[in-house]
Amino acid sequence: MSRTMSVLGFSPNSRIDKTLLDKFLRLPVPENKWQATYIWIDGTGEYVRAKDRTLTSVPKSLKDYPIWNYDGSSTYQSEGANSDIYLHPVAVYNDPFRPGKQSSLVLCETYKYNKEPTESNKRRVCAEAMERAAEHKPWFGIEQEYTLLDMDNRPFGWPTNGFPGPQGPYYCGVGADRVYAREIVEAHYRACLYAGIDIAGTNAEVMPAQWEFQVGPGEGMKCADDLWVARYILHRIAEEYGIVVTLDPKPIPGNWNGSGAHCNFSTLAMREDNGIIEIEKAIDKLSKQHVRHIQAYDPKGGQDNVRRLTGHHETSSIHDFSAGVANRGASIRIPRSVAEEKKGYLEDRRPSSNCDPYSVCNALVRTCILDE
Repeated sequence: MSRTMSVLGFSPNSRIDKTLLDKFLRLPVPENKWQATYIWIDGTGEYVRAKDRTLTSVPKSLKDYPIWNYDGSSTYQSEGANSDIYLHPVAVYNDPFRPGKQSSLVLCETYKYNKEPTESNKRRVCAEAMERAAEHKPWFGIEQEYTLLDMDNRPFGWPTNGFPGPQGPYYCGVGADRVYAREIVEAHYRACLYAGIDIAGTNAEVMPAQWEFQVGPGEGMKCADDLWVARYILHRIAEEYGIVVTLDPKPIPGNWNGSGAHCNFSTLAMREDNGIIEIEKAIDKLSKQHVRHIQAYDPKGGQDNVRRLTGHHETSSIHDFSAGVANRGASIRIPRSVAEEKKGYLEDRRPSSNCDPYSVCNALVRTCILDE
C-alpha cells in the first residue's frame, strides 16, 4: 500500500499548539458561574450546531437550564425577517472539553416563533411514541459508522493519487498500514464515557479511515439522545486534530463499503422466553411498511441511502425487504445467538449513517408496537 500523503488538505486547526489552552482551562471559575454548551440539530437534519452561555447559578437539574434562542436564518431553519428559533433543553451531559470546570453539554429541541417544532425537530414525535409504548420497554442500540476525511475530502491516510489496497485487512485491524487516526477514536471513546453516554464499544471498519462506535442499549429516548451528543463530541474532537468527520452513507463510490447506522431493537416480550415469536411478528409488520421505513432512515427520504443499499457490500437492496438469521445482506438480521436462545432482539440494517436516530426509533415503535 502506498503511504504517500498530501502535504495539503489539512485544517489550520492541526497546526495550533493545543497545550497552550491548558493553562487557561486551569483557571478557577467563580463559584456562582456555570458554562453551558447548548447543542441542537440544524435544518439539514444531520448536522449539529452549538453555542455557549454563562449561567449565574449552579444548575441542579434540567429545569434549571433556561430556554434560549438563536438565529435560525443562519441554520436553514427560518427567514431573516423572523429568525428567532427557541432552544428547549431536554438532556444534560458532563462536558468532556472542560472537565471538572463547572460546565455541561445541554441537548435541546428546536421550536419556531409560534411554538411549533421546527421541521428538523423529530424528537418531539419520537418522545410521544415512546410515552405511548412505555409499558413495552423498547430498547435500542445503534451502530454508528463514519469516515475520517482530510480537508480535500479524501479519506484520511489514503494515497494522494490512487487507492489503498482492497478491503480485507482493515476491519478491526491493527497496525500503521491498516488503521488511521486511532487517536481520535480513543479520545472520543473516553470523552463519551465521561459525558455519561452509554457508549458500548468501538472498532475499525471495513474501509480504511472508516470507524464505528456503538451506543446503547438504552430504553426509550436515551439511545437517540446519546447518539446525537456522541456525534457532537466526535466532530469537536476531530476538529482539534484538523480532520473532518463525514456521516455520508457512501463517501467513496465503487467497490467500498458504505456507512450505516444499524439499529438493534427489542421489546420486553422479545427479551423474555420464546420472545422469538414476538420478533417474527415484528418482522412481519416491518415487511409491510418497507417504503415508510426507507423514507424515515435518511434525512432526504431515501435519496442518500439509495447509494448505499445496493444489495452488495453487506447491504440489502433498497427496493426489497428481506430477513434472515446471521445474514448481513438482509434488511433485518436475527443474530445467531438470538435464533439459538429463541429470545433477544432484531437488527434493522437499513438506516443510513446520517440518519436521524429519532426518526428511526420512532418508526420502529410505531410499526412494531403501536401498529400504526
